[in-house]
Amino acid sequence: MFDTAMILDWLEFAIRWLHVITGIAWIGSSFYFIALDLGLQKVPNMPRGVLGEEWQVHGGGFYHIRKYTVAPDHMPEHLTWFKWEAYWTWISGFALLAVVYWVGAELYLIDYTKMDLTQWQAIAISAGSLALGWVLYDLLCRSKLGRQPTTLMLILFAILVVMSWAYTQVFTGRAALLHLGAFTGTIMVANVFLVIMPNQRIVVADLKAGRTPDPKYGAIAKLRSMHNNYLTLPVIFLMLSNHYPLAFASEYNWIIASLVFLMGVTIRHYFNTMHARKGRPNWTWGATAAVFLAIMALSAAPMLKGAEPVQDTALPAHLAPAVAAAHFAEVREIVETRCAMCHAAEPLWPGLATAPRGVRLETEAQIATQARAIYLQAGITHAMPPGNLMQIEEAERARIVAWYRSIGAARQMARAQ
Repeated sequence: MFDTAMILDWLEFAIRWLHVITGIAWIGSSFYFIALDLGLQKVPNMPRGVLGEEWQVHGGGFYHIRKYTVAPDHMPEHLTWFKWEAYWTWISGFALLAVVYWVGAELYLIDYTKMDLTQWQAIAISAGSLALGWVLYDLLCRSKLGRQPTTLMLILFAILVVMSWAYTQVFTGRAALLHLGAFTGTIMVANVFLVIMPNQRIVVADLKAGRTPDPKYGAIAKLRSMHNNYLTLPVIFLMLSNHYPLAFASEYNWIIASLVFLMGVTIRHYFNTMHARKGRPNWTWGATAAVFLAIMALSAAPMLKGAEPVQDTALPAHLAPAVAAAHFAEVREIVETRCAMCHAAEPLWPGLATAPRGVRLETEAQIATQARAIYLQAGITHAMPPGNLMQIEEAERARIVAWYRSIGAARQMARAQ
């Protein structure tokens, strides 16, 4: 009843659902506490050691919140820690990266026209780059630049631009933007796990021991939290980018990804300034719109050159079994008749600027590359074509299923030879 393709698809769905849920929880609490911190008010007769307070109303109730300059005089009986939202966002995101891009490396991760990598080489570059990002960032923060927040952020932006370009030189466009998001997200979660939480534990330990906590630990944690605040929106864009080929499939995708970080800064600057009661810098909306228009122009620029001619190039060895499998010729005819109208370099369907999700199905290699997706969306289910606009018949869907399930036999035969 279930085969590997269906199990992997449901596993991906489950992990993605968890990732979205935990991401909402983490982003929500992070944005809330930054807004709370910026909006604190100094009022007369505040208790000793209190930096400021805030009154809020929500859900029919009033809340009176105070923040201490460093810590209270004693350890409270109940203390809520905010950490698992961040941890599980990264854990689920890493699992999703492994299931989609590592297990499906030949389909989604490796671009053989850029670099002829084995699956394990691509996985090593993927994992190693995430670790490298944290090491570089943490070293910068711990250096003298850590006391120059603006300079530090500019250097971090330069690193992100370089990584954006580097990823596009190795991986597919879709994987490149996703990895830039994972690169940044890893820095954010490592900030929580390796800096913010340990510093808070030091303060708690001092309180329990009756010592006066050092305020430097809170200051360091606050700086890292502010970095996370400005990086959040670009990460969300990059994680959603795999649905939009105009972003990831453009030859200027690395510039588009870099500009997204500038939009994240302008948007967060507006809200952070507003929450700090320092006015509303409305110029940020114009700046954001200008950057977004630049992104749109970059995505459309390649269209002015016209699409590359469709041609069957040499078939990579790993795709040969799909082409050699039984019923491939029939399936190619079905795909060309029912699918290629939209999934083409120049889609013929009115209103489509690019092939949906960047998937093109005009050559043997392209069809073989998308074998699992074709099987799941046009064979097992009726997801494609949408609303069955191209009137694909049940017998044709059955032929697609038979073709995909025969690929395994073709692969075994190829190995035997």
